[in-house]
Amino acid sequence: MEFFRIINLKTQDKIIQEELTIENLEYFSNEIFVIGDQNNTEADIGGIWGEFTLTRTLIKGGLRFALVECPNALAWTITTGILPDPDAVVIHLTINRQQQKESFIEEIEEFLDDQSNCLQNFFNKISQSKVR
Repeated sequence: MEFFRIINLKTQDKIIQEELTIENLEYFSNEIFVIGDQNNTEADIGGIWGEFTLTRTLIKGGLRFALVECPNALAWTITTGILPDPDAVVIHLTINRQQQKESFIEEIEEFLDDQSNCLQNFFNKISQSKVR
C-alpha cells in the first residue's frame, strides 16, 4: 500500500537533506522519538508501533526513512523537485501489504498528518530565521 501527502512548501532537496537529520527528528515528527543510540544514518526509535531501528538515506530529491525491523517494511520518502508535484514537498509512505487492518491504516494517516504539520512548521521557522 502507498500513501501520499503533498505540502505546498517551496524548498530544495539539499535543504531537506541538510536539515532533516536524525538529530532534528523531534522537529519533524511527534509520533516517533529517539530512545537509544543514534548517528547520522540510523537511530533506535520508539513510537506508536513499538521500537525499531530507523534508517536515514540520501536519495534523489531528498531522503528515505525506513523502520528496519518493521514486519510491514514501512518506509517513507520526503522529496522535492520530482513528480508527482515538483514544486512542493512530497511525503510518500509505503508498506509491503496490499491490504491491512483499518486501525493500522488510520495510524499511518495520523502519522502522515503529523509529519506534514511538523514539516510545514519546521521549514517555516527555517525560512524565517534565514530572512533575519
